[in-house]
Amino acid sequence: MPAMTAVEAGARAGAGVPAEAVGPLVRGVGVLRRLAEAGGTLSPSALERATGLARSTVDRITATLARMGYVRLDGRDVVLTPGVLELGNAYLAALRLPALLGARADALADELDESVSLAVADRDGIRFIHQATRRRALSVSFRIGDLLPAERTAPGALFATEWTERDWARWRTRRAEDPRDTAFPAVPPRPEPAPAHDTARTTDTAAAVEAAFADRVGAARRDGWAVDDQLIEPGLVAVSAPVRDPRTGRVACVASVVSHTSRHPAAELPAALLPRLRTAVAAMEADLRTAPPPEPGPAPAGLATWTTASKQELGRDFVESLARGLTVLTAFGEGRPALSLTDVARATGLPRATARRALLTHEYLGLVAAAPHEDRAFALTPRVLDLGFPPLSRTTLPRLAEPHLRALADRVAEPAALAVLTADGTEIQYTAGAGTGGVLTVRIPVGARLPAAATSLGRVLLADTGAPAAPELAEARARGYALVDEELESGLRSVAVPVRDRTGRAVAAVNVATHAARRSLEDCVEHLLPALRATADDIQRDLHRASRFTKVPTT
Repeated sequence: MPAMTAVEAGARAGAGVPAEAVGPLVRGVGVLRRLAEAGGTLSPSALERATGLARSTVDRITATLARMGYVRLDGRDVVLTPGVLELGNAYLAALRLPALLGARADALADELDESVSLAVADRDGIRFIHQATRRRALSVSFRIGDLLPAERTAPGALFATEWTERDWARWRTRRAEDPRDTAFPAVPPRPEPAPAHDTARTTDTAAAVEAAFADRVGAARRDGWAVDDQLIEPGLVAVSAPVRDPRTGRVACVASVVSHTSRHPAAELPAALLPRLRTAVAAMEADLRTAPPPEPGPAPAGLATWTTASKQELGRDFVESLARGLTVLTAFGEGRPALSLTDVARATGLPRATARRALLTHEYLGLVAAAPHEDRAFALTPRVLDLGFPPLSRTTLPRLAEPHLRALADRVAEPAALAVLTADGTEIQYTAGAGTGGVLTVRIPVGARLPAAATSLGRVLLADTGAPAAPELAEARARGYALVDEELESGLRSVAVPVRDRTGRAVAAVNVATHAARRSLEDCVEHLLPALRATADDIQRDLHRASRFTKVPTT
């Protein structure tokens, strides 16, 4: 597991922590970071070892995060859930760059048949905010939120053209403390350094790394673009160009075309890919110049009341100061990139003193900073993406649905399933399911296909496609659900409802199946349908969170 950050080390030791910092918030953020670094799942005992916290503290923190919908307690494991994405979504919405430039990056990836990424600076590293990937057996991509050391990337050289001497000093300190890049789990660690007694060789290595990076920064300043020639790992190459903020002229983000040497040797990238990349970057900069000011989205409401009620219900198992501190991050968002203390208190309903302590703690943890060009205001930093975004940014709809289907099957004691329409619209394909332990039960394996028109799942999906009118489809469209009674197989009854994406389109359907001898048609509608609709709502909520800035495959 990566070494803890200097901030967390200081927090654990009690060194340098501001007097007004909220201790439970510091510890809760540490738990979220450890979960993210571990891929989204750890046992409580593993969290105890990773954070150095007492088991009772870990249990209270995870119970609070579960209440907030940021984790679920799955057997012996603590698992990140899509609810935690609201923190990273707040940063990306406030930033606006993914929303304004993502379509350009996607179009460039389609045109070149290569992966394209957008990255922003994060101190002496870079962090990805958008990925347009190609589906190949040998894929080249990172996850949104992944942090990489600047010196091992092409974007890093471009960002470093604007570094101050203080920035270079911070970079040298980090390199000296972590020469193998163990604090960057998204990249392979560097080889073991020279033995400690071999000071001359160690110095030579550090000097060589700095000299090589300085040369690439100089070339980037001169050329206006940069190349990554297998700096991260063998075979991986990229060419990058800066997208400049029209207001300041500084680098707002860097666009990169990423490939591998079997497709494009690094020496060929400037001729093969750079011209089209520069054209796309010029269009991105034009989009930034002409983008209208954002309309502020709705601020979160009732958060202070909710945390108080949760504390009253759960008692000491709910750490109110942690919950309130994390809700402060959600006060930011689209049209709200910079907020004063008063703004944050008003948006969250928290007392000014509580909001102030939370902001000071987040500033200490590197999650907020003074907003540029705004007096006495704060802004989120890219480090908010550390709080669970990378492991969840490549989720799929079946993966999102599975825990909800299990809960539904347990609740109604009947099997539940998720399905999508095939490309030609004639069949459905099962993509996720949860069974029961009954002797007589419905068992349809994931991947199986059935005629769409003869299934409840297929009918609610066909009803949303504008398929030729049929009484069954018209009925499903009017009711919002489909009920099939022994049409596919004798004794089999099934009720299904749609799962809709952020645009309102039905992209999948969920159903509950039962035996006719066990439940009447009326029972299916009165008892199964409400539980089924609640499950579809839960899946939709997770899908909408996960797909706000990433593409969520339906299979």
